[in-house]
Amino acid sequence: MITTWFVLIAGLWTGYFILEGFDFGVGVLLPVLGRDERERQVLLTTIGPVWDGNEVWVITAAGATFAAFPDWYAGLFSAFYLPLLAILVALILRGLALEYRGKRPDPPWRRRWDRAIVAGSLVPALGWGLVFADLAHGLPLSTGHEYRAGPLGLLTLAGILGGLALLGLCATHGALFLALKTTGAPRVRAAALAARVGWPTTGLTVALLVALVDARSGRAAVATVVLAVLVVVVALALTGALLANRAGREGWAFAGTALGIAATVATVFAALYPEVLPATNLPVGLTVSGAAASPYALKIMSWAAALFAPLVLLYQGWTYWVFRRRIGVSGARLAERPSGTPGAAGTLGGSAQLAELRELRLHLRELAA
Repeated sequence: MITTWFVLIAGLWTGYFILEGFDFGVGVLLPVLGRDERERQVLLTTIGPVWDGNEVWVITAAGATFAAFPDWYAGLFSAFYLPLLAILVALILRGLALEYRGKRPDPPWRRRWDRAIVAGSLVPALGWGLVFADLAHGLPLSTGHEYRAGPLGLLTLAGILGGLALLGLCATHGALFLALKTTGAPRVRAAALAARVGWPTTGLTVALLVALVDARSGRAAVATVVLAVLVVVVALALTGALLANRAGREGWAFAGTALGIAATVATVFAALYPEVLPATNLPVGLTVSGAAASPYALKIMSWAAALFAPLVLLYQGWTYWVFRRRIGVSGARLAERPSGTPGAAGTLGGSAQLAELRELRLHLRELAA
């Protein structure tokens, strides 16, 4: 049961980075790919119906960690308090920006919230990369498994490379998502940017994972083989995604980066196991068995997960199916009133449809005349 919940938590983080990863990528690339107001509205429309649902994954992952491995949860917040606080503030800022951007039509108001969207996407991508890279590499711990260094001790080479690698993965994943979901000039620019960012990101990600696996050397032969296979999967998936992008197959390209991110997260968690807080100064850090909750608590959690997880997955899958169509600049209209502004998350698609209905009504009037 303990190992099962470790794998389930790894799965939750995998879902989070795949889904929220393209959200972060779209946010970071907003001023790069959105050349004018209509194009920026199109970019935000692609994530408008789904971004808040994607964030549920991190809440579930954190809650599951707290319930299944309370000592791991406590150790994580003890070591990474400041990075996690920065990530939380950035996520709050990004949510506010996506909701408030379209409340007023004046350009200075929107530019300020656009900057907030960029910052609210950039900081979590860098922060989560730093946290998980440092976690997999190991931390200086006391015998009670408490973090011994200060905040600057987290700025290791592995942590910095992890932040840059995850930022690059999110940017590539987000650019391919935009190439898949848009038409016209934004689609062309997104595909070109994915190619420019993707190849350096692939090399950096593979190099980082090799270093993390090497830092966890001394494992059993089977574990070493599994880690090596996962690193190869990451390299092949990201390379295949970029080749598919070059061939104009955006769907396969996006699936490739999703697989690459999933294999990257799997490599990190496989490098951790059977520890959850590896120590650089101790023979063994905090293990899964030492951090786990009682068997009864894990049993109750398992029943709850079996009941509600399929419903959540079905609902989120239905959401993506409903909003599966491409979005073009021709369908975007500048708002005349704050209440109809297409810049607010959740109202973007509806405002474009209203604009099309108005055009159709005018056309019918011309025919009648």
